[in-house]
Amino acid sequence: GPSFGVVSGSALIVDYVLTISVSIASAGDQLFSVVPGALHAWKLPSEFVAIALLVVLNLRGVRESVTILAPIFALFVVTHAVLIFGAIGSHVTEVPRVAHEVTQGFHEGLGTMGWAGMFGLFVAAYTMGGGTYTGIEAFSNGLPIMREPKVRTARRTMLYIAVSLAITASGLLLAYLLFNVHAETGKTLNAVVLERFAGHWRVAGLPVGSGFVAVSLIAEAALLFVAAQAGFLDGPRVMSNMARDHWLPHRFTQLSERLTVQDGVLLMGAAALVTLAYSHGNITTLVTMYSINIFVTFSLSQLGMVRFWLKERRRQRPMARGMTINGVALVMCLGILAGTIYHKAEHGGWVTIAVTSVVVAGCFWIRRYYREAMSSLTRLEELVPSLPASARPAPPLDASQPTAVLFVGGYSGLGIHALLTVQRLFAGHFRNIVFVSVGVIDAAAMKGIEEVDRLRETTRAGLERYVSLANGFGLAADFRMGMGTEAVEEGENLAVRTAQEFPRSVFFLGNLVFQRERWFHRILHNQTAYRLQRRLQFAGLNAMVLPVRVLASDKEKQHE
Repeated sequence: GPSFGVVSGSALIVDYVLTISVSIASAGDQLFSVVPGALHAWKLPSEFVAIALLVVLNLRGVRESVTILAPIFALFVVTHAVLIFGAIGSHVTEVPRVAHEVTQGFHEGLGTMGWAGMFGLFVAAYTMGGGTYTGIEAFSNGLPIMREPKVRTARRTMLYIAVSLAITASGLLLAYLLFNVHAETGKTLNAVVLERFAGHWRVAGLPVGSGFVAVSLIAEAALLFVAAQAGFLDGPRVMSNMARDHWLPHRFTQLSERLTVQDGVLLMGAAALVTLAYSHGNITTLVTMYSINIFVTFSLSQLGMVRFWLKERRRQRPMARGMTINGVALVMCLGILAGTIYHKAEHGGWVTIAVTSVVVAGCFWIRRYYREAMSSLTRLEELVPSLPASARPAPPLDASQPTAVLFVGGYSGLGIHALLTVQRLFAGHFRNIVFVSVGVIDAAAMKGIEEVDRLRETTRAGLERYVSLANGFGLAADFRMGMGTEAVEEGENLAVRTAQEFPRSVFFLGNLVFQRERWFHRILHNQTAYRLQRRLQFAGLNAMVLPVRVLASDKEKQHE
């Protein structure tokens, strides 16, 4: 349901911000592992610059940013294949020793803590690495933009992620054990194992081993740079979906001319910078904050699937396999979530819980606000059937006569209000009514050609309802429509073409006017009408903004 959905969405937004922060901070740790200690003071500023660079890349467009970052995967695979298989192969004789040490350590821990303590230790360690599931979750959210056939592509992608993660993680852990790696100040564990494996390599007196270490760590940092990109790609997409359902400001659905959700990218980047500054780039603090929200979303998703299978059971459909998979996943996710909160809440995880709670509360407030603001416009739609209709049929359009061109969105009270206001202010003057609408291709409509076609049909259907309404009043009416990613630019083009067709045109735009102007009104409502009015007036066209009054709610009056 919507309430659980907004909790999941809010958790994802915060998690994607932390995805950026954790990835960039970890990339900084990798790079500065091979940098002299005197330069470590530049680590945090360098991470700020990296986030700013990602913001710029994403504002330029998703395609360019992915194209720039993609080649580093090959470098990472080659260097780490050499590390993992070379480390294991060169120390294969150490496997019995490692096996003995692991077995001995397990029995000592079991004797000291018991089965319950060992299980708790396992859960604590597992939750610290729970953030690795973000990659799986990111691809799940990216399913709508995958190549057809989408389901088959997604399954193949999931398989690649699972196999690569299993090989890389287990291989590196085994390498740590074989080389008896321990934490060293100013270095990551990967840097330590790389130095022990290849740091002494020399060819013709040249220190090729040091170069291999540096290149491998650079590849890791670059891969983490790509991981941060997931936050910039999927975070704005989640925000756009929530904005379409009025949980977030509508501006987060709008695409820029580069087909990016500009406001979403800027917000994600700013929040990541704040998070990085709060934690001072400390990866332990960030991971502590990071791992909670992803399992909130996973738990709710699996709970939804369990509920789905229970419904299928009532319809006498086979559900055993699906219920088993999602039921086990639900138990695992809830267990990990509970363990994560228990182990991390008092060590910084409370910040994530508090911030997510604030985001959820804000979403509910925004949703309620939009409902109250639009309730009066909805009542206008309900009054339409009671309006008197004209007894005479609507005459044909006459391009030489005065024409009122009304910019409208979907069929709503705002457009109806504009039509009635024009008739009241200019009774009998305009002989033609032309409704103009721009089907705005936002982030949700970019999921595929089917969504764009659906948007086109929805826009056309709304305009036809307006024409039918005007014809019912005995007015000559028609419509013009366009499609684009930016309402103002496409609206200006439509207006110019319409003015050429109807030379005696006056353009009308509706805009909400509030009884008590608040600071948040500019955030929750864009100024499209006034922006378009300025563009039309500069183009030499007559344009008027019609105010649609929104009275203060009873709660606002009480607050006053």
